[in-house]
Amino acid sequence: MKLNDKYLIAVVALVFLGIFLFWFLNNPVKDLSVSVPGQDNRPAKSADTSDVVKIGESFTKYEEVSSSLTGKWTRFRGAEFDNINKENIPLIDNWGKEGPKILWKVDLGEGHAAPVIYNGKVYLLDYTEAKKTDALRCFDLVTGKELWKRSYKVHVKRNHGMSRTIPAITDKYVVTIGPRCQVMCSNPQNGDFLWGIDLVNEYKSEVPFWYTGQCPLIDKDIAVIAPGGTSLLIGVDCATGKVVWNTPNPDGWKMSHSSVMPMNFGGRKMYIYAAVGGIVGVSAEGADIGKILWKTSAFAPSVVAPSPLVLDNGKILITAGYGAGSMLFQLVSNGGGFDVKVLQKYKPVEGLASEQQTPIFMNGFIFGIQPKDAGGTRNQLVCCKPDDCKNILWTSGKTDRFGLGPYIVADGKFFILNDDGALTIAKATASGWVQLDKALIIEGVDSWGPIAIADGYLLMRTSKQMVCLDVRAK
Repeated sequence: MKLNDKYLIAVVALVFLGIFLFWFLNNPVKDLSVSVPGQDNRPAKSADTSDVVKIGESFTKYEEVSSSLTGKWTRFRGAEFDNINKENIPLIDNWGKEGPKILWKVDLGEGHAAPVIYNGKVYLLDYTEAKKTDALRCFDLVTGKELWKRSYKVHVKRNHGMSRTIPAITDKYVVTIGPRCQVMCSNPQNGDFLWGIDLVNEYKSEVPFWYTGQCPLIDKDIAVIAPGGTSLLIGVDCATGKVVWNTPNPDGWKMSHSSVMPMNFGGRKMYIYAAVGGIVGVSAEGADIGKILWKTSAFAPSVVAPSPLVLDNGKILITAGYGAGSMLFQLVSNGGGFDVKVLQKYKPVEGLASEQQTPIFMNGFIFGIQPKDAGGTRNQLVCCKPDDCKNILWTSGKTDRFGLGPYIVADGKFFILNDDGALTIAKATASGWVQLDKALIIEGVDSWGPIAIADGYLLMRTSKQMVCLDVRAK
């Protein structure tokens, strides 16, 4: 090492020593104090809207109309929970030379929430991002005019959309569940707020990753909800908002995107729910209402969107996406309760499965759209028998794929929506795939919200817009 280098090192060391001694002897921070939140004269912070939500706080009335229409589509999958419209109204077989007859369109918040229809009115739980509100919106079915809106502030960040549930409605009540698990009951005639329950605050529910997908059920004026927190299921009196029964949750199963389905078997009426953790059957009537009659964890994926499909003879099909596949099982009476017998359990490449939509059980056959990981049949409509869901009888073919889109049966026809807003009409038959017509209704993406049909009017949506079509035959 050169002499000049040694001299430079010595100088640098002396400088650092001088700085240290100055700091130690003078303590330049002796007059400073620890910063305490709230002591810096900033404006007071408002309460976190995720913790304090005033359900039903706002109401806006726009117009008032009367209607002579009597058609109804009262909840997710319709009044009989089968996704089949049973009105005796002839519907079109094709779109005709002039194409689809679009009556009206309305812009929506980004999401996949879908409407119900009741006596000429449309009810939809929407999310208004600009105002950060869940909003139950009421429209006239024929004109699309907005009649009123009941809303409340709640902060929801976009995650493949925001709202994605369907209300349940009767003459006296309309019940909704918002993206962050706020349950609201209103009067469908005038929008009056009746009651609300925040499932996160009151039942320690965990908001599903893609927000609430569960659609409420109203059974004899009791709203049936699955919090998946401190209570697995609850029954709420729609007239008072009082919880009249609840099902304990000792296994800590969580809320899924699936909805509660009713079932009658072995002389018992029960509610079937596919939670994150397993599938359960709960007594739906009598002195033991709310009691767990059976449960199984034989099929317990981390994400469940389709609802249990109730078949004949105590059979149930449960399916899910992301590689989970399906399980077909049967309830067997054992005195006062039920045993669960697994009949088939398989991956999506081996048989009928679904990622998002619940299959349709009709005339002794099951129809469903395959998930994206189903191999050669991916995104195709397929048909199978309920006693062997691994045996696919026919598919819609490689040229007719539908993504995650919804489908419904009306007037003996399938109406099938693909991801991009194209609507296909096909014969609803187990004998094979027969496409009747197809048309792009409105350009959009992620058109996943279920279809509703009543009085010959079809409601469908893309991720940002709802459309009403007149599909009555001339």
